[in-house]
Amino acid sequence: MNKSKLAYRPIGLALGAAGGLIAGLVFKQLWKAVGGAGDAPDAMDEERSWPEILIAASLQGALFAAVKAALERAGATGVRRLTGTWPA
Repeated sequence: MNKSKLAYRPIGLALGAAGGLIAGLVFKQLWKAVGGAGDAPDAMDEERSWPEILIAASLQGALFAAVKAALERAGATGVRRLTGTWPA
């Protein structure tokens, strides 16, 4: 394993945890603005409609993926600056 991969491993783990927290907070605020009905629906929420549940799940998935990609890319770029090689 090269030094850039070793340098990226703890950074990647920390960014993953932080990304999950950030995406969760952003999703809650976004859902309040878009959905207007407090908390986002859970798949097992009997009182919510199929479209509402599927829209919430799609929005949450897209947001998590975008935050994850942005943080991974930023972390890899930082490791390249430090080590001179891309951590792939």
